[in-house]
Amino acid sequence: MQKNIPLILLILLITLFTGCSNKDEAADTKANEKKGPKPTLITVTQVKDMAIEVTESAVGSIEGLIDPTIAAEVAARVIKVHVSPGQRVRQGELIATLDATDYALQRNEALAEVARIGALLDNQTKIVARSQALVNKNFISQNAVDTDLAQQNVLKEQLAGAKARVDTINHSSSKTKIYAPTDGVVEKKIVDTGEFVKVGDPLLQIISNKRLRAHIPFPERISNHLKPGMKVRLTTPTSTKVVESVIRELKAMITESNRSIDVIADVTDESDWQPGASVTGTVVIGEQPSTLMVPEQSVVLRPAGEVVYMVKDNKAYQTVVKTGQHQKGMVEIIDGVHANDTIVMDGAGFLTDQALIKIATNRTAP
Repeated sequence: MQKNIPLILLILLITLFTGCSNKDEAADTKANEKKGPKPTLITVTQVKDMAIEVTESAVGSIEGLIDPTIAAEVAARVIKVHVSPGQRVRQGELIATLDATDYALQRNEALAEVARIGALLDNQTKIVARSQALVNKNFISQNAVDTDLAQQNVLKEQLAGAKARVDTINHSSSKTKIYAPTDGVVEKKIVDTGEFVKVGDPLLQIISNKRLRAHIPFPERISNHLKPGMKVRLTTPTSTKVVESVIRELKAMITESNRSIDVIADVTDESDWQPGASVTGTVVIGEQPSTLMVPEQSVVLRPAGEVVYMVKDNKAYQTVVKTGQHQKGMVEIIDGVHANDTIVMDGAGFLTDQALIKIATNRTAP
């Protein structure tokens, strides 16, 4: 036991020394933290002098130019409606079936009439042939043959009329199967199985997005800048695609209640665009050849207003600016900076006036 006492004392001394060292390191760390905050890691960019488009935007609505209401072309009872509201249909797809029993019976009757007249015509043709033979032998006069020929011609016309009747019945019967006249979505089902419809009664309504028209009310103050043929960019919430069109026409609708002018532009063959949806139209009405622009993330909101942070001597200095148009991720700076000034880009939202900064290596914006 006495031999182990020096070893125990040595272990206690080492433990005590280690604890003191840790306390000293913690104290040094706290002292360093009290000296000041760590610099914020940022990227920088320069204020760019560039040309920009002068645009005006407004929100309007989309109208469907093809929205047919499918109506019955014959009187019959509805056997089945094959589609439901909201269902997408293709052109030529069967959407409803009407009862064709009456037309099948009429067709049988007409075909029997065709057969009857055909038999009479065959017999009359033989009579004409025999009469002509007798005339050639001078047994009867030519007048008798002419009478038989006239009767033959009457039967030919009657046969043609009977065949036309069959064609009419077949045509009417074909209208008992109703097909979609265009691609689209079933908006409304007006009739259902078992109902009797007359000629012209509505059955279904289909909305198509093959041809759409955008109506966008722009403020009256720019009405003198708008002309048919000008380019307009269109966007809608139902699609991520930006569609470029032209102003088709301008419809004057300036009244005391709206103070606007209706700009009309067409959209074709856009499957994601829907009639009735909202649309945002942007018209380019001019160009500014020299404008100071900075990235959107460089402009932050502070109690003093909109500011950017100028970079100087590893510090960020708050500068109040006046902003203008926003285009393609850039913001126009009307007042507060000069071209080629170096400002903070990424990290601006974490800074305060005269905050210490550290520029990230290889991340400086061009």
